[in-house]
Amino acid sequence: MISLTDLAANRLQTMLQHRSMPEQGLRIFVQGGGCAGMQYGMTFEDAARTEDVVVAIKGVRLFVDPVSARYLDGACIDYQDTLMGSGFRVDNPNATTACACGGSFRTEAGREVVEVCAE
Repeated sequence: MISLTDLAANRLQTMLQHRSMPEQGLRIFVQGGGCAGMQYGMTFEDAARTEDVVVAIKGVRLFVDPVSARYLDGACIDYQDTLMGSGFRVDNPNATTACACGGSFRTEAGREVVEVCAE
């Protein structure tokens, strides 16, 4: 479903250890917004919700709600650290249009705006 590069997995593990939250997981979600219509969001959470898809990759647990899972199927999360900045980047094969910064996107099947609660 979703994959992580080694660099992204290592960075997430380091963040969780540094914050003394080694048992938490990363929630990845899609919500309406951004210049292309949908945007990615990420937050740390203690546990998965009842309907979540839970993926354990390289020592990191990922929580994805069913609606977001539709849009993130096949996506790969990477971590970039460049002179221009650092952060996580989502390479989403389902995105047919993306804004220049890569933070928002649109899919052919999902031209409607998705409203997913990240809470």
